Amino acid sequence: MSQISRRRFLQTSSAAAAGLMFLPRGVVAEQSPLAKLNIGVIGVGNRGEANLLGVASENIVAICDVDLNFLDKAGSRFPKAVKYRDYRKLLERSDLDAVVVSTPDHTHAGPALQALKSGHHVYCEKPLTHTVAEARSLTQEALAHPELATQMGTQIHATPNYRRVVEAIQSGVIGPVRYVHVFCDKNWGGAKLPVDTPAVPKNLDFDLWLGPAERRPYHPTYHPANWRRFWDFGGGTLADMACHYMDLPFWALDLSYPTSVRAKGPDVDDHSAPLWCVVEWEFP
Repeated sequence: MSQISRRRFLQTSSAAAAGLMFLPRGVVAEQSPLAKLNIGVIGVGNRGEANLLGVASENIVAICDVDLNFLDKAGSRFPKAVKYRDYRKLLERSDLDAVVVSTPDHTHAGPALQALKSGHHVYCEKPLTHTVAEARSLTQEALAHPELATQMGTQIHATPNYRRVVEAIQSGVIGPVRYVHVFCDKNWGGAKLPVDTPAVPKNLDFDLWLGPAERRPYHPTYHPANWRRFWDFGGGTLADMACHYMDLPFWALDLSYPTSVRAKGPDVDDHSAPLWCVVEWEFP
């Protein structure tokens, strides 16, 4: 039986309980069995706060958020962590082992890609990126660094219920599966571009929040939650929930790439995702 150090056991068991796990494909250098990882967390509000707490047993050496309200709240819990508004400054540190990225969808690829280039393990909240091109670039960079651990956050994937259902389906309890229906009652869509231009709150660096997105006036409908409704920042209900709900049949049936995809819904809007949508994927 292979041996596992106390440090590796604690890393995997405690992180898995929170839905986060850094599992290096290579060997993680360790100076002591009791040593902890130095982690920087980019995005510490809402889902980011949950991910921050998921790695709280390690050394949280740096935290970053464009919203001072989120940043100060996290800083009060982790007073030894250095606070940053700009993730690029955080990633200039030489003492980081791993990085957690929990920003809005349109700013996942930038920090995750730079972290890999800097030699850091990366945990990135779902969806992995905002575009297919970004996903390909991130995949190529991860493959170029096999010594680094990478993981996308699909928290439900780690729960006992999902694993039990996968085991049941794969053991043939209900026989061959030919068709699967997946329902979700969220409706991240139907938004309209705001016309008024209120002042940017003092706690928010809106330029940093926009990141690579097209410049526009600030509006509270974008931050901190409704950005999911807009194509420039998110991908509606599909980008938010499909990777959770569709994960179960995709996993249980050992699926890969679809051969065709068809969708129907309201008329396509240039700015916002639809309020409802029916999509059919066909797999070999």
